[in-house]
Amino acid sequence: MAIVIYTSQHCPYCDRAKALLDRKKARYQVIDVTNNQTEREKLIKKSNGMRTVPQIFIDDQHIGGFDDINKLDVQGKLNEMIRYDIS
Repeated sequence: MAIVIYTSQHCPYCDRAKALLDRKKARYQVIDVTNNQTEREKLIKKSNGMRTVPQIFIDDQHIGGFDDINKLDVQGKLNEMIRYDIS
């Protein structure tokens, strides 16, 4: 399983998304697009035009931003997606 988060500096929603995954002890890759136009263009293409951060992908599936991953967590769906063992 691979988790990728596109972020930028000074982004509180990026920090919240990473903190949520940290609480789950999930490993993830951070791609900072702050001053990286090449990575920003990859993000826009990969996310079908989304320009805001964070943008989160789990196994190449576009999850969305912090609100989206938080909603999955509240619904109990995130644990299964990241294979989190709550026992």
